[in-house]
Amino acid sequence: MLNSTNLKQLSVSLKDANYLIHIGASLISQKIPFLDDFSGSKVLVVSNPIVAPLYINQLTRNLCNQGLNESNIHTFLIADGEINKNKENYFLLLDYLIQNNFKRNDLIIALGGGVIGDLTGFVAASFQRGMNLIQVPTTLLSQVDSSVGGKTAINHPQGKNLIGAFYQPKQVIIDTDSLSSLPDREYISGLGEVAKYAFLGEKDILSLLETKASEILERNRVVLTDIIYLCCQMKANIVANDEKEMGQRAILNLGHSFAHAIETLTGYTHFLHGEAVSIGIVMALALSAKKKMIDEQSLNSVIKILKSLKLPVSCEVPLSSNDFLKVMAKDKKNKSESLRLVLIDRNGPIIYEENDKSLIASIIEEYTSG
Repeated sequence: MLNSTNLKQLSVSLKDANYLIHIGASLISQKIPFLDDFSGSKVLVVSNPIVAPLYINQLTRNLCNQGLNESNIHTFLIADGEINKNKENYFLLLDYLIQNNFKRNDLIIALGGGVIGDLTGFVAASFQRGMNLIQVPTTLLSQVDSSVGGKTAINHPQGKNLIGAFYQPKQVIIDTDSLSSLPDREYISGLGEVAKYAFLGEKDILSLLETKASEILERNRVVLTDIIYLCCQMKANIVANDEKEMGQRAILNLGHSFAHAIETLTGYTHFLHGEAVSIGIVMALALSAKKKMIDEQSLNSVIKILKSLKLPVSCEVPLSSNDFLKVMAKDKKNKSESLRLVLIDRNGPIIYEENDKSLIASIIEEYTSG
C-alpha cells in the first residue's frame, strides 16, 4: 500500500485497459502495486543523464525490495532534450531489448519527462507487439499531461510526434518530490500544459492560476498536488470517453498545432514544449477572437494569466508564415486539406476546420518576429 502525505489516486477506465494514477510525495521509493502481479523477470529503466543520478538508485532499491534480482534490472540512458525523441534512439532501445533477451511479459519503466515517457511508451508498444509499461514522470509537464492517456511517439524532422501509437501504461506513479529538483525554466514550461486545462474549462485550475500564481511559482506542495490531480482527472475523464482521439479528446490539443510547428521550425531545440504550447494557446485564442468567437477581453485575460506564470506569449524567433503553414498542414490531426484546430467560443472549446490560410498567416505574423 502506497503511503504519502496528501496521497491522491485516480483510475483511468478504458475498454481494454484500466490503471491507477498515484500522486504524492516520496512514491519513487515506495512499493509499486503493479509488481504484485508482475509475471516477468527483467526490468529496463529508461531515463536521461540528468534524472538518473537523482532517482535511479531509489527506484532500483525499491524494485529489489519487491523481490526483483538486481542483475535483472537494466538501465538505458537517452540524452536530454526533445531533439533526442527520434528514430535513432527508438531503434537503439529496441536493439537493447532484443540483445538482452527481454520478453513481452517483462517490464519497461519510463523515468523522466515527456521525451522519455513518449519514446519509452512507443518502444513498449512496439516490442513484441506490446510489453508492460510503467510511467514515472519527473517533470510537471509530464505529470499533468503526457504520462496519462497512452499517447506515445517519436518526432520526425518534418513534424512532431508523426510516428507513434496509442499504448496505455500499467500504472502511472507521480512523485511530487521530483518537482523540487527541476530547473526553473523546465518547471515553468510545465505550467503551459496546466494553463491549457484551465482555458479548456477546468474552473478549479483557472481559479488557482488566478489567485495563487505566486504559490505556484514557489512550488507550494499542497497547491501543486491539487493542480496535478485536477489535470489528470480532466484528462482521464476525456480519455475514458475517447481513447483514440476520434472526437472529444482532440480538445486537449488546444494550442498544439501552432506549438508543434514552432518546435519543428526551430529544430526542437529553441523552445521547451510547454513554452511553445503557451504561445500556441495565445495564437489559437487570437484566431478565435478574430473570428468573433470570443472578445478581446477574453484573449487579454488569457495573456495576463500566462504572463503571471512567466510563460512566453509570442515567438521571438523570425519564422515564415508560409513555412509555418506547411508544417501545420502535416499535422496528424488534420483530416482534409483544411487545418483542424482547437478554438474557443463563448461555450468552451470547439474543434474547427479552418480553410482561410491567410487569416491563420495573419495570426502567425502577429505573434512571431518574422
